[in-house]
Formats: sequence, C-alpha cells, structure tokens
Amino acid sequence: MTHDPLLQPFQLKHLTLRNRIMTTAHEPAYSEDGMPKERYRAYHVERARAGIALTMTAGSAVVSRDSPPAFGNLLVYRDEVVPWLRDLADACHEHGTAVMIQLTHLGWRTRWDEGDWLPSVSPSHAREPAHRAFPKKLEDWDIERIIEDYADAAERMQAAGLDGIELQAYGHLIDAFWSPLANRLDGPYGGDTLDNRMRFSLDVLRAVRGRVGPDFIVGMRYTADTTIPGGLDRQEGINVTRALQDSGMVDFLNIIRGHTATDAALTDVIPIQGMASAPHLDFAGEIRAMTGMPTFHAARIPDVPTARHAIASGKLDMVGMTRAHIADPHIVRRIVEGREDEIRPCVGANYCLDRIYQGGSAFCLHNAASGRELTMPHDIPKAESRRRIVVVGAGPAGLEAARVAAERGHEVVVHEAASQPGGQVRLTARSPRRREMASIIDWRLARCEALGVVVHFNSWADAGTVMAERPDVVIVATGGYPQTEILTAGNDLVVSAWDIISGDARPGANVLVFDDVGDHAALQAAEFIAAAGARLEIMTPDRTFAPEIMGMNLVPYMRSLQKLDATLTVASRLEAVARAGNGLVARIGSDYVDAPRERHVDQVVVNHGTLPMDELYFDLKPLSRNLGAVDYAAMLDGKPQEQVRNPGGTFQLFRIGDAVSARNTHAAIYDALRLVKDL
Repeated sequence: MTHDPLLQPFQLKHLTLRNRIMTTAHEPAYSEDGMPKERYRAYHVERARAGIALTMTAGSAVVSRDSPPAFGNLLVYRDEVVPWLRDLADACHEHGTAVMIQLTHLGWRTRWDEGDWLPSVSPSHAREPAHRAFPKKLEDWDIERIIEDYADAAERMQAAGLDGIELQAYGHLIDAFWSPLANRLDGPYGGDTLDNRMRFSLDVLRAVRGRVGPDFIVGMRYTADTTIPGGLDRQEGINVTRALQDSGMVDFLNIIRGHTATDAALTDVIPIQGMASAPHLDFAGEIRAMTGMPTFHAARIPDVPTARHAIASGKLDMVGMTRAHIADPHIVRRIVEGREDEIRPCVGANYCLDRIYQGGSAFCLHNAASGRELTMPHDIPKAESRRRIVVVGAGPAGLEAARVAAERGHEVVVHEAASQPGGQVRLTARSPRRREMASIIDWRLARCEALGVVVHFNSWADAGTVMAERPDVVIVATGGYPQTEILTAGNDLVVSAWDIISGDARPGANVLVFDDVGDHAALQAAEFIAAAGARLEIMTPDRTFAPEIMGMNLVPYMRSLQKLDATLTVASRLEAVARAGNGLVARIGSDYVDAPRERHVDQVVVNHGTLPMDELYFDLKPLSRNLGAVDYAAMLDGKPQEQVRNPGGTFQLFRIGDAVSARNTHAAIYDALRLVKDL
C-alpha cells in the first residue's frame, strides 16, 4: 500500500485507472499512411510497460476527408485504422494501461493543399494565421456530413476496443463555433447567443452517443478561456462548461486555457523552458471545483512534485505529464520503485513539438530512444564481456557515451579539458531563460557517478594520455570550435557568438550579428547584446529568420529582441569587414542581386557553426584497429562494430557529435547511444 497521491487509483465511470498519471493526446507524427503502425504502437507500449495509467493517442485524429493532416495526424475516417488501433490497445491493455484517442475536425487549423486538396472549413472566412489557410464558410450540408463523420469515427474507436474518446475543442472546428469572433453563421448554428453557437458541439455529442451508447467513455478537451479580446472569455467558458455538464453526455473534462492561432499564443498555452511551470493548473482546478466532474489537465507539468501537488490539492483527477514522458517514459516505474532521483528530466527545450512541424516527427532533445523504440533501448542491456572504454570530452555526446557504456557494464574513464562538464550546453545554460538545459549534463553526470565512471577534469588528453589508459575502445567527443573564417576580408576583426555568450567579448554599442546558421547561438548572443543597451541588427542570408530554431522556441527570442528594438534583416550576406576610424565598416551583399551596401558599426559578431576539434582523433587513427572507420550498416542494424583495417591496432576508435561535424545536441546524444549500445 502507498499513500502517494499519484499512485492512487481513479474510477472513471466503469474504468479503473491504476494511478493518476497520464499522457494527454499528442501527435508525435509517427503515423505511416495515416495509420498507427508498429512505430506508433511501440512508442505507447513503452510507457504502458512502465506503469502509466492512461495513454491518450493522437493529437488529434481527424474524422473527415476535408480535415487533412497538418502534422502526421491519424486518419480515423478510414475503416483500416480499426485493426491498427486494436493492436495498439491490446498491447497496452496487457500492461494494465487504458487507451483513449482524441478525435477532431481540424476546421480552419490546416491547409487546403494537403491530403485531397479540399477546402478547409470554418464558421467564417477568417484566416487562421498559423496554417495560412482561408477557409470555406460552412454550409448546412457541410455541418450535417461532419456530424455524421464524428459519429462514424467514434463507432470505429469503440470497435477497436479503446476505452474511450476525447473530442477536441481547442483551436479546431468545435470551438470555432463557440467563438464570437470565429462564428459568423446565421440561423441555428450561429448568431449572438451561446446556445446557437454550442448547437454544433451538442449535436456532435448526440450523434456520437447514438452510435456508442451511454456506457462508452466520452470526454471533451477544450479551452475554457481563449484570452482573446472579443473571443470566448472566462465567463462564456464557464457557460460552455455548464452546458457540457448539463448535457449529461460528457464523462470528463480536459481543461486548457488560451488559443493556438499564432506561434506566440501556442507557446503561452504549452510553455517552454524559461516560462512558468503549470501556468493553467489553478484555472483547471477552479473548473473542477465548480463542476465536480472528473478533470484532466496538462500544460508544462514537467516534474513529479508538481504533478503530486496537482492531485493532492484536489485540482485534478488525472495529471498529464506528456512531454515529461517523452523525456523519460519510465516515470511511473521510478516513482513506484522509489527512484525518482533517476528520472531523466524534461528540460522544456520543446525540440519534440517544434520538430513535428519542421522535421516531420517528434524527438526529445536528450532522449534519443523516444520515438525510436523499435531500434533504440530505453533500458540499456548488459554487454557479454567487460571492456575498458576511454571517452575524451564531457559534453552531451561524451557523457552519453560514458553513461551508456557504463550501463553496459564496461569500465569507463572520461577526460575533459575544462574544469567542468557540459561543452556547448554549458554555454547555452548561461542564458537565464535556458538554465534548464544544464539538466542535460547534470543528469548524465549523476548517472555516470552512480555507475562508477571515473571523470578527470582539467585533463587535456593527447595521444599519450589516451594510450596510457590501455583502452579497448576510445571515443573522441571533443566537440568543435567556432568557425568565423568566412569573409573575403576582415576575418580577424570579428568575434563569434560564443565569445559574446561566454563573456570573452563584451558587447559593443552598435553591433551587427551575422547569422549564417539560424540556430540558437546567434540569438542567444543577440539577447546579451541587446540587453546591454546596444543598437543591434541581426542579419541572415536566409529567406526566413532563424530557421533552425523553429516556431515555439523562436517566440521568447522575438519577444525579448523586439522589446529591445533589434532590427531583423533577411536575404543579406556579410561579405567583408574593414576598419574605419574607431569603428568598422561591413560590406553587405545578397544572393539575389549584385548591389553591395555598407553598414558602419563598432562590432561584428559571426555565427557560422563549428569546425571539429579533431586533432586527437587523427593522432590516434593510425594506431587504432579500425582506423576510425564506422560500419554504418552494422550500426543501423544494431550490430557490433567489428571492422579490422589495421590488425596491429590495439583499440577501436570512434568520434561522435560535433567532433565529426556541426549539428545539434540531439544529434550528438543519438550518435553516442546508437554506437555505444552495441559495444
């Protein structure tokens, strides 16, 4: 028996949920042809195996053909989805986890040039900014068929053996009807009265109930306050809540607050690092107190103490820890076993969500196994024999390599030239808003210490140092150094973004930041410069601004930089820098026209990625058994590295992360995991 509030069962209608922790509906975009196939199933089963009470699939599954997937959504208007979902549900049920699914019609929150190229629909012609579509204003026959589509989809979900469904009214079609701003229909489904604007959602619920009966669990995830002037405000949200409760057709409420039409608004609804944790929890608690209905909620509840408070205080019945379970799918198991200190923390980097839109599928910044359950282990298996492994570099790649090797049972030694671990992540964490990034390093260092890894700091390892360790395997994870030699003239007159972030260079008074990568480093440096009171221009040769940062992560940068009146310039390339009196003159060109121009500044900052720090690797290469070669086919097939290119070599040699090429933290960690898991 346990008195932990999180581990108490919850009775939802006829369904007993074994604890109070769930993942709310989210679409990681792992579908194939709109179906939840093996990869999709493995992702949910991993969390079920670890003890989660309820996994909510799909965010959101679309019920109609004129609701084309905007981000890999499941297509539940197809009958073929039933056996795939049945397999998923059966596999999760075997581990005691309930399975539900979120159904929606995306309405205006998609594009017309996806899927079957049917027009998006809405109760008005108003454009949805995030997806840039101008929707068709719904006609009566559209409404009739969409209601029928909801009912058909619900029937399929019941046939698949799911434990329930959740209807989405959160930036999609249903709540567009509710909104005084978005609903411009006349007659029974529009107008000034909330009764008319709610008619569509209640008709959908009646049609669904008509198909699945009174016992099947049906809930509603909805925004009870859009926070938009003139939109569905708090009082009307309460009226919506009362109407849903009075209908008798809704078994649980899943509460959210805000709207999703812009990147900025979406980021307030689903906060990222540097923003407040659980910002809408109290609001959800007020709804629960008012209705007494089973209440679910998720919005940046990243840690167990916050989740425990949400349940213990009576604010929620079920707490969603969705991004936290992408970072660590075994949270519940670790709570049960009294090992909360081993939970891999969600650092709020939001690589998972941002990648859905830009990269096609969700990955955790520092858990490379999430979303790759078919090929990458969350629990590292033991090796058949123990080997001595030397890792050079204690950044994210090196520490991940050391952790995985130690989990395998190997003897591991790490040499780090600096006085502390972290590499580029340590620089990232210098920004107050991004301090949580340090947990990527702190968690790995703690795991390494627990597993007996020996770490030497202030140790500049040369070939002699490494060979003295008598290694069986050497992994070079030395990272990179800033590349600034990119101009036709004046390379010696610029500083790097790293110089600004580290404090090695003080911000000037009139600064040009040239960002030729579009990643975090340039904008982090820009924030330091702007905060120092400088006049600032950020310039990129790209046609879009900071393309590698992606939507939601860009929001805090834009808010801070626009407040400080920074100038943003696209499609312009820094060509050269020269001295001009006490200042500098920058020559600016373009990839589009031959019309150079000049900027007079007193500091030029360049962000052009990194070059590998690979001297040690090339010193060791001729001494190694594999001459540094990686058998890519074996690695991708999950097999050991067995190449012998130099029979006289005494050790295997590999390099990972930015010691190979400039990429990102996830790539560095993935390099380490997929190589070392088979050593």
